[in-house]
Amino acid sequence: MTGGWAADADLVVVGSGVAGLTAALDAAELGLRVVVVTKDAVDAGSTRWAQGGVAVVVGDVPGDSAQAHVADTVEAGGGLCDPAAVEWIIGAGPAAVTRLRERGAVFDPAPDGRLARTREGGHSAFRVVHAGGDATGAEVERALVHAAGGLPLLTGHVAVDALRDERGVLGGLALLDDDGRPGVLRAPAVLLATGGYGQLYSSTTNPETATGDGVALALRAGATAADLEFVQFHPTVLYTGPAVGRRPLVTEAVRGEGAVLLDRAGRRFLSGLHPLADLAPRDVVAAAITRRLAETGTDCVYLDARGLDGFARRFPTVYAACREAGVDPVREPIPVTPAAHYACGGVVTDLHGRTAVPGLYAAGEVARTGLHGANRLASNSLLEGLVLGGRAAQAVAADRHTRPAPAGAHLAPSPAVPIADRTVVQRAMSRAAGVGRDAAGLAAASDAVEAATAVGVPTGRAGVEDAALTLLAQAVLAAAGTRTESRGCHVRTDHPGRDDVWQRASLEIALDAAGRPRVRSEKVVAV
Repeated sequence: MTGGWAADADLVVVGSGVAGLTAALDAAELGLRVVVVTKDAVDAGSTRWAQGGVAVVVGDVPGDSAQAHVADTVEAGGGLCDPAAVEWIIGAGPAAVTRLRERGAVFDPAPDGRLARTREGGHSAFRVVHAGGDATGAEVERALVHAAGGLPLLTGHVAVDALRDERGVLGGLALLDDDGRPGVLRAPAVLLATGGYGQLYSSTTNPETATGDGVALALRAGATAADLEFVQFHPTVLYTGPAVGRRPLVTEAVRGEGAVLLDRAGRRFLSGLHPLADLAPRDVVAAAITRRLAETGTDCVYLDARGLDGFARRFPTVYAACREAGVDPVREPIPVTPAAHYACGGVVTDLHGRTAVPGLYAAGEVARTGLHGANRLASNSLLEGLVLGGRAAQAVAADRHTRPAPAGAHLAPSPAVPIADRTVVQRAMSRAAGVGRDAAGLAAASDAVEAATAVGVPTGRAGVEDAALTLLAQAVLAAAGTRTESRGCHVRTDHPGRDDVWQRASLEIALDAAGRPRVRSEKVVAV
């Protein structure tokens, strides 16, 4: 990459969802010059599609407590959560939600004037606050975009590489705009808030922007990732026949309000499988649905919400999606199936958003803080974005005096990297690395991706995304092949048992000298 334009800032935030905009707003209030970069429209990321709500304990629900929320999170996480991270993030949740409300977010009220609550899978209490019935993410994004109206914002710019100056530390960010023209934002700090990598699969709840760009950029900059094999599949996505791309979500709160899952014969199949039955954690429900589909030879199961009062009012987003698909959820069960939903792993950070690379920070779904472990508890994602976005901004401000502006950072030719056709990648990952994996399938997927890969310089947004998806496919397959056990949302059909002796540890991924992802730590004995 040569030529192009250059500009300066104290902090470049990549991504305009809940974590990115929270960080940008807090950093600006702390006196930093902030520029927000997003490759699409400001509200095109995953945040606006979140339906359920924000899981938070503020002390007004009798019988609930922060300790209970921590216990539910750790239970759902399959033994890989960092208890200290869980306690700290959940403990910081009430203040973060209060700050969001001060910025204009409006949550649904209960008749007694308190915030309305719902319950979702894995939760032992009604503690999820929501907005617009089932449009919480859209309300969170609306409020943050409005609050950030005065900040410099570059839409239509995709992040290509993290730059380093002559001191060897991060020097800024190389970008391409929608016309393929290069530029660089020089800054002593870059915060990645780019979301996950749901587009690694043919069917996903994620928008087109979720191509793993941030994880790939961080790995190439020298950071470490972990828990990449734990890709959460949401159990209930509206089934409208074979399709690819983003699929309409049917929020878990529908089951929280009393809906139940049925097979094609009209039988409930989660009763007796887990103490919470239809409200079991997502990994349990998604695996159960997948098994029932295989047993019955069908393409979907059914979510029966006919007994819920006021469905259209409580779940307007789901109701509209169903009606558009020709389904009336008030009168007939909703056809549903699992689809790729959330990356439980990501770039390894501390609880301040710092990565192993000085000046490089990460927050939100792109980051691995230790909160989610092997399976995310429902509605903990918006909570994490709010808390860690603010915390990362504080860390950048605290670190700024130790990191002078990178005057030497400049545009340089982009390196050649492995790039495969995304359709080949998506088919291989969907076939072999979805809900239910085995060694033979993972090896075949690796071979398929490898056969479709060529080394080249990414051109334009599509090229950058394809390169990121290729690297993420290689990394996920490497981690999934190494973890020869079933834990959380990583289900190995050839190793159905959980191994708490040799594999109760996170697998770290880093790039080797040839730029290929390798498992750096494995089979660590639990302490």
